[in-house]
Amino acid sequence: MKKPLPIGVDSFEDVIRTGYYYVDKTIFIKELLDLKGKVNLFTRPRRFGKTLNLSMLRYFFEDTGDAGSNEKNKELFHDLKITEAGEAYLEQMGQYPVLNLTLKSAKQEDFGKAYYMIQKAVAVEFERHRSIVERQRERIAQKDYEGYFAIAEERATEAEVRNALQLFSRCMYAATGKKTVLLIDEYDVPLENAYFRGFYEEMVDFIRALFESALKTNECLQFAVITGCLRISRESIFTGLNHLRIISVMDKNYSEHFGFTEAEVRKLMEDYGAGSRFATMREWYDGYCFGDTEVYNPWSVINFLYDLRADLGAFPRPYWINTSSNDIIKDLILRADRETKEQIEALLHGEILDIQVHEEVTYGDMHSNGENLWNFLYFTGYLTKESAYFEESAIHLKARIPNTEVKTIYQTTIKNWMKDKFEKADFRDLYRAMEEGDAARMGEILSEQLFGTISFYDSAENFYHGFLAGVLSQSENYLVKSNRESGNGRSDLMVKSPSLRGRSFVVEVKVSDSIDDLEADAQAALQQIYDRRYMEELRTEGYKKIDCFGVAFYRKDCEVRFGGE
Repeated sequence: MKKPLPIGVDSFEDVIRTGYYYVDKTIFIKELLDLKGKVNLFTRPRRFGKTLNLSMLRYFFEDTGDAGSNEKNKELFHDLKITEAGEAYLEQMGQYPVLNLTLKSAKQEDFGKAYYMIQKAVAVEFERHRSIVERQRERIAQKDYEGYFAIAEERATEAEVRNALQLFSRCMYAATGKKTVLLIDEYDVPLENAYFRGFYEEMVDFIRALFESALKTNECLQFAVITGCLRISRESIFTGLNHLRIISVMDKNYSEHFGFTEAEVRKLMEDYGAGSRFATMREWYDGYCFGDTEVYNPWSVINFLYDLRADLGAFPRPYWINTSSNDIIKDLILRADRETKEQIEALLHGEILDIQVHEEVTYGDMHSNGENLWNFLYFTGYLTKESAYFEESAIHLKARIPNTEVKTIYQTTIKNWMKDKFEKADFRDLYRAMEEGDAARMGEILSEQLFGTISFYDSAENFYHGFLAGVLSQSENYLVKSNRESGNGRSDLMVKSPSLRGRSFVVEVKVSDSIDDLEADAQAALQQIYDRRYMEELRTEGYKKIDCFGVAFYRKDCEVRFGGE
């Protein structure tokens, strides 16, 4: 019987004890010990296994204070790769107090609520270690003891919470004689949320203080592992933290521990009898490059495999779109100038974008220049590395959209943006021009709208058809029927009044090969309406007044030709 797939399960203990399928990433522990980083910041896109890996570290390193619990934790690693790494690594099992803190619940509408959720998350970890502190009360300074329980019971002031992580380490060292392993997951979620909600500076000040006390002058710290999507500037969060080691998607170290390698995906699919769908899996969910390692999106791989278990012919879907924050993409579209729109179009058509890498940025820097924006998209998984080169003392990337799944996220965001844009626009002049047969004015209005749009279809004809249908659908006085999707050989668009006594229009669309062909192609589109008698459907329905328009597009230019019956 095949093991269940761990969709949404990010507890290592739960994965192993419940018998979920586990892609073994325990060699991450060996590499962490070998490289001996004091404070390690891992930046990877959302849903690439960061939380599960931190949970794995907790169960490997944690001394729970109870011999029986420690033994149960060791059992979790039975037959996993780390057990073959050597005795020097196994000796580290169950040796340290571990504080495992996640900040993902701090995605709230204001600072007060976000702070409360962080305070609560800290309190949960303090409460989890309560028995150790109580048993060794005589070893702990009275002030620290009282402060510990004030935080555990959520009675502490904000100033005390800012110092909580250092206090935890100090109390654990006093109680056990062992230094603390500090694990912080989703450290940048409060910062991203605060940026878009308008309280960024307040949150930066709090997170900086929380981290400084734990990471900068903490003599009771064994090591720390922090995860997030973005490598926020040292000056804003990690001030003066000289022993911070940042491991981003560019680094070759640790490259295979977050996300699935191709070998791991192939084995997964064979284990579940879905090897015949590997090509689809690769097209949709592969394409990332961490260091020099080819990486698949693990969340999407597992979800697609789940669907394939029930139906080997299941269609792929953009599973990642609902689990990662797309606020950056939305903000990109809303703020995009003409040059940025053209760059987005180029990416969507499979082209490569050349960017200079800025490894330390802040959310406030996002729109200070175009390079920062593309860096945000790269580090959050919306772009990936095709190749890299060094020029003028800086690293440059040839960047592209990773795969079909991410491309659909761009497309969906653009569709929604265009829909909102069209709904807010006033197209009464366009409808008036149609009713008056003013082809020149129609062309002017459509060209104006094109300059503000982004082409996101693989086919130019599909884009222009969708664009025109979207614009014409905004009238309350007309119904728009698109015949292209039905493939019935009729005209591209029919626009008609709900009343048979009202006006109706037939619209045929062509895409020109050059600007010089626009006029001839618009005329050819109009002539096609007459040659193929596209008006007959409307006439059969009972419409008496039928006008025809041939529309030709070339990039952001438009030409319209009019003909009545």
